[in-house]
Amino acid sequence: MEITVLGKGCSRCESTIHRIEREAAEIGVPVSIIKITDEVEIIQHGVMTTPAVIINGKIVHSGGIPSIDMVHSWLK
Repeated sequence: MEITVLGKGCSRCESTIHRIEREAAEIGVPVSIIKITDEVEIIQHGVMTTPAVIINGKIVHSGGIPSIDMVHSWLK
């Protein structure tokens, strides 16, 4: 599963990536995470608050660290 995380590299963005990786490993779902840190590219995706998460071309989360339950729902 390919997941894109958009953010400028702040601690919340890094925590989001680590949470996704940890939960995916825990339930046995292989993931490939793409990080986008370029501000112009983030805005081109229509994101105004980061971190943001894109799965299958759709923004599924924006602003703050996603909950564990939210991450699990993406990985199913």
